[in-house]
Amino acid sequence: MRPIRLIALALLALPCALHAQSPADSAIKSMMLKSVDDWNRHDIDAFATCYKNSPDILFIGHRISRGYDQMVATYKAAYGTPEKMGTLTFSSLETQPLDAKFATVTGHFHLERTTAGGGNADGYFLLVVELTPSGWKIVRDDSTSLQPPTAKP
Repeated sequence: MRPIRLIALALLALPCALHAQSPADSAIKSMMLKSVDDWNRHDIDAFATCYKNSPDILFIGHRISRGYDQMVATYKAAYGTPEKMGTLTFSSLETQPLDAKFATVTGHFHLERTTAGGGNADGYFLLVVELTPSGWKIVRDDSTSLQPPTAKP
């Protein structure tokens, strides 16, 4: 009877173990939250440090940016003022390890902005992150903006 109780206890504990965050998951989500804090302080240069400073990174948005410098320039051109940056939030963050050095991150972003700043914006993203000597860094960013609903006449 005792082995059955041990098996039952193990099965009850399994869902908790499956939902526990791994160290990589925690570190990746911490990096993502730091990027939100940097954005909301309207500091694009600090925000950009969540990306790997490399000519190999790729950012896919309204256009494709290759390399760290071009990615930063694209952010500064599109979000060069505090009004255009607004307030950023992420939700539905999910990480998926690919191996010991790479993982994906998916989620939803929301920018709360005034009309003068461009209005609110929403979308989804798929990131590839790499474990570097300075922590987890984004190496691929595919962000898709959702079109705001059109008013019906």
